[in-house]
Amino acid sequence: MTSDRDALITGIGLISCLGEGEAAHLAALDDFVPVVDEASFAPYPVHPMTALALDSQIPKRGDQRQMEPWQRFGVYAAGLALDSAKVKGNTALLERMDMIVAAGGGERDYAVDAAILAALPKAADPDLYLNEHLLSDIRPTLFLAQLSNLLAGNISIVHGVIGSSRTFMGEEASGADALHIACARIQAGQSEICLVGGSFNAQRPDAFLHDAMGHRLWRGRFAPLWSRLPAGGLILGSVSCFLVIESRAHARSRGVTAKARLAGVLTDRCGRAPGQSAAIASRQIAALGGTSAASAVISGATGSTSATAEERSFLDQLGLPVRAAATALGNSTEASFPAAVALAAMSIARGKLFPPLEPAEHPCDALPTGVFVTSWGIWRGEATALVVPAQETGRG
Repeated sequence: MTSDRDALITGIGLISCLGEGEAAHLAALDDFVPVVDEASFAPYPVHPMTALALDSQIPKRGDQRQMEPWQRFGVYAAGLALDSAKVKGNTALLERMDMIVAAGGGERDYAVDAAILAALPKAADPDLYLNEHLLSDIRPTLFLAQLSNLLAGNISIVHGVIGSSRTFMGEEASGADALHIACARIQAGQSEICLVGGSFNAQRPDAFLHDAMGHRLWRGRFAPLWSRLPAGGLILGSVSCFLVIESRAHARSRGVTAKARLAGVLTDRCGRAPGQSAAIASRQIAALGGTSAASAVISGATGSTSATAEERSFLDQLGLPVRAAATALGNSTEASFPAAVALAAMSIARGKLFPPLEPAEHPCDALPTGVFVTSWGIWRGEATALVVPAQETGRG
């Protein structure tokens, strides 16, 4: 049964190692060959961002120069999503479009960091030296810890999305919460159309430093996600994904055909004692209609040892075909959940799931019902979404 308040996905902007846009990703997944850089950050492999023609989505070179790579990725993917939803350049609509962004704290200025660390031991007054150089050498936005807000600001500047704006921080959980809030606001009548997503640049030393210090990274040659068990380990990937989500009534008034319906997004968190994450996921799937509500699962499993092993056991009990998005895209923290939802929507729109990415996954001939999307973050955050056919009657 449909409702005017259904949350429909009408636009998808996805960029990753597999390319840009829906067609490129579906083609790459149908004939999957891993795209991995095993040399730049050896011994840690990474899924690198595809080459982008930045001018096509960020036409002003000055705008490009003042953004860091993760911001360029996000602004680029946001532009693709607006194009996909047929709202690019529609000033009246963009002025009331809401925006919810999942973002990290930005990227470090390595030259400044190195200079401060080198000089600090020689300073007569180290505390005074540190304060002075933090104030004078590091950009004010970084010093004030406001970099996470810059992605939304740059999307507003470049694409003119100037409705309400929210930015969430918190790794994988932030991407899930962004979609949860967007879906809930549309279903409650508090929003009609929303741009929501996240961006992550994995190709930087500090990204590897953080996870290497926690002994979380996979070392050596590429291996598909489930094949990394029982040892486990993350393979990072540069990804940005934005979705345009709008009410059925709003989409109908614009005459657009939706790609899929976001039937629900549920989020939670626990202390990760054995069995806690599985219990949360079980409750979430039950609340979304149980296993009969979906024909497959796209898992956001990270590769983190204990959580991924528990999730694999849980998913095996569901009896549904599973695809691990991180095998193809890598783990992209804030962008992981929106990207997995995008893959689900793309699959629903064409009526079939992409083939297995490794021997541990099973074929899925058709998607008569829907797709569950799961996310168990590296450290915290358990989320489940249900993506189903839109049953839209739009005119174009």
